[in-house]
Amino acid sequence: MARARLIASTSFRMVLLYVVVFAVGAAVVLITVGWEVEKIIDQQIAATVNAEIKGLSEQYAQGGLQGLYSTLEKRAHQPGSSLYLLTDPAGQVLAGNIAALPPRLLDTPGAVETRYRRPGEITAHNVALARIFSLPGGFHLLVGRDMADREALRAIFARSFLVSLAALGTLGLVGGMILARRVLRRIDAMSASAAEIMAGNLDQRLPQAGSHDEFDRLAQNLNAMLDRINRLMAEMREVTDNIAHDLKTPLTRLRNRAEQALAHPAAGDSHEAALEQVIVESDRLLSVFNALLQIARVESGTGADVLVPCDASEAVEACAELYQPMIEETGGTLDVETAPGLQVKGSRELLGQAISNLIINASNYGAAPQGAPPHIRVVCARQDKDIVIRVSDEGPGIAPADLERVKQRYVRLETSRSTPGSGMGLALVEAVARLHGGSLELANTCPGLAATLRLPALVMAEPAPQATP
Repeated sequence: MARARLIASTSFRMVLLYVVVFAVGAAVVLITVGWEVEKIIDQQIAATVNAEIKGLSEQYAQGGLQGLYSTLEKRAHQPGSSLYLLTDPAGQVLAGNIAALPPRLLDTPGAVETRYRRPGEITAHNVALARIFSLPGGFHLLVGRDMADREALRAIFARSFLVSLAALGTLGLVGGMILARRVLRRIDAMSASAAEIMAGNLDQRLPQAGSHDEFDRLAQNLNAMLDRINRLMAEMREVTDNIAHDLKTPLTRLRNRAEQALAHPAAGDSHEAALEQVIVESDRLLSVFNALLQIARVESGTGADVLVPCDASEAVEACAELYQPMIEETGGTLDVETAPGLQVKGSRELLGQAISNLIINASNYGAAPQGAPPHIRVVCARQDKDIVIRVSDEGPGIAPADLERVKQRYVRLETSRSTPGSGMGLALVEAVARLHGGSLELANTCPGLAATLRLPALVMAEPAPQATP
């Protein structure tokens, strides 16, 4: 079963495919090289035959047929690959070292490649490259060269190809099995971890070998995804707990008001007061759900396509002008410090909502512990490539462990349970910051808390210089 899994694996099949491709490439190379070498050998043999023919033609010109006969007899008994044959008009062998040729071969003058048999041999298994000439009087002359070297070279190339193919196939099979086993081991480990995760062990993560290969990168990305899912599930549980905790009180008050109104049907004033309280509690519940919907829209990227250049300092001044009278009525102060021309690419409405939430948060929780009214300072300035909007107060601040947690949706600290609010003001600011490519930073200033909304500054194109007349 394990062997069948190895053979059926993609890695094993890929290795076999590479082996086949490499074998085809090696065969093409060997065939091409062999063909070129054979061509060179044939050219050398043809040059040798031509040289011998030239020498024999000189002998024939000087001594005639008798001189040619003597020369052939002398050369035919010398060891080597040269072949000679002289026949009379009847086809009888007069001189040479060839015993038999294919029928009627001598009647086809010119260059031929043929099989032949030497004296003393039984079968004609030798191959030669020869040239045939017709001499006066019906005599025929054959001069050739044995092709044993070429045939041996062919055999060497054939054996080399077969041996290489066998070695390549063996190495491919062994390498494919090793690679497939290694890959399957990694995949089995990931599958086992995935099975544990599906069984409910959400803390389990996919293993990494530390080789930083594609499997490690895949496991790293999947583990990051699992961490994100775990974090979202934890936030969802916290949101659910906070909703159950914070909405239980207003819903209970709504029910109690309705029961009191029903218990005293004759008291018209109490009915009106009860209805007013019901409206107040209903408005608070609606504000909670509206905030949830607004955060969901911002986090989904709705409105990102309508981001336009806008002045952050004007948005800060507008929000400060709106909330300054309310804060001053409680005895507090709202100081604003801005600089002109702080352009960002964003939504004026969402930026105004985010700045308003920061000011309201400082107004609600920025009072000094002794009960003194809040003193809030809003600064809008440029820092390097960013536009920074900082809202600071002189309140008790936030515990360091909660600085990041309070930016999550529907998180309210225990110290703020008695203060009106939905616990989603900073979550909305965080969502708006991410939509604009920025960030929200919270830091204790001892005393007080500084909430910094950091947004990328918009680089305005410089106007083209006007030509002087």
